[in-house]
Amino acid sequence: MDKRQAIGSWLSGPRAAMEDAGADFGYRGKDLGLPEEGPGSIAGPGRRLGALAVDWALCLLIAYGLITDGYGQATSNWALLIFFVLSVLTVGTVGFTPGKRLLGLRVVELGTGRVSPPRALLRSALLCLAVPALIWDRDGRGLHDRLARTVEVRI
Repeated sequence: MDKRQAIGSWLSGPRAAMEDAGADFGYRGKDLGLPEEGPGSIAGPGRRLGALAVDWALCLLIAYGLITDGYGQATSNWALLIFFVLSVLTVGTVGFTPGKRLLGLRVVELGTGRVSPPRALLRSALLCLAVPALIWDRDGRGLHDRLARTVEVRI
């Protein structure tokens, strides 16, 4: 192995290095029984971050326009509270937030396919903490999804 190959494996991460060594992990969602592509497959990180950005912008707009009448720390705090309430109510009832719906995503529970309100509450609380959402497993699910036994899929 030359230096370029060693550095390349370090930059691409341990999964790519293991796959180059012959390990077969399968596609994301295979262990969860989800299809590889199309409706019902695990949503990619780009779409998920885009949906989060849309939802956060909507919550900032509501906080700025209706509550604080100016931008400051109070606006961000109110936006976080609005985001939490929006997430609990929409994911717990219809399975998606406005941003997720706009980008063709849905949150489903692994066993039943519908997210119960207590699971939506747990998922939203962990998502608002931000750190659990930054820890991902090999299927691309955040720790908030793993603990709530949910997964974000394409519609």
